[in-house]
Amino acid sequence: MRAGRLLIATHNPGKLIELTRLLGDMPFDLVSLADTGIHHQVDETGETFEQNAVLKAETYARLSGLPTLADDSGLEVDALDGEPGVRSSRYAGDNATDADRIAFLLRKLDNIRASDRTAHFRCVIAVAWPGGPLELHSGTCEGRITEAPRGSNGFGYDPVFFIPTMGRTMAELSPEEKNRVSHRSEAARKAAAATRGRAGKGNN
Repeated sequence: MRAGRLLIATHNPGKLIELTRLLGDMPFDLVSLADTGIHHQVDETGETFEQNAVLKAETYARLSGLPTLADDSGLEVDALDGEPGVRSSRYAGDNATDADRIAFLLRKLDNIRASDRTAHFRCVIAVAWPGGPLELHSGTCEGRITEAPRGSNGFGYDPVFFIPTMGRTMAELSPEEKNRVSHRSEAARKAAAATRGRAGKGNN
């Protein structure tokens, strides 16, 4: 039995596909911003992933009147003191493409040896319940930055994020493989478990 609708609040088509796959077994009908006719873009003014995820979840829950799940995620490179971090999508400018952002990142790491190019992806998911509490769930994936892009799957920085335990970049993984190891999948599993629990108690 379905427990109503849950809004997946992202305008990023790649992220929407990933989250829909990851959350597909939840007892909710998953809907997108396009499904609800919401075109508003939230200014991500937070200084942390947590702040931005909360900002988006609360804003879209208020606009839609629906339980709303939103995430903020990004790449943190140790040799760059955690850059690009919350600026991951805007690292090379507001209108930059994924290729532009990757090229900009690789230029900044040009003189950094392979062993010092450690990095991790981090994701924070916020779930806002209209008139109820707000939940936060996080996940990470450890890796390092390659010297050149490899693979054609995924999006964002996936082609230059090498995962030692897999022996491939994230863009070289199939969607099923990525969904077993990614930062977003870890956070989504936690969010799905908590949300199923609330649905079972009738608190949605």
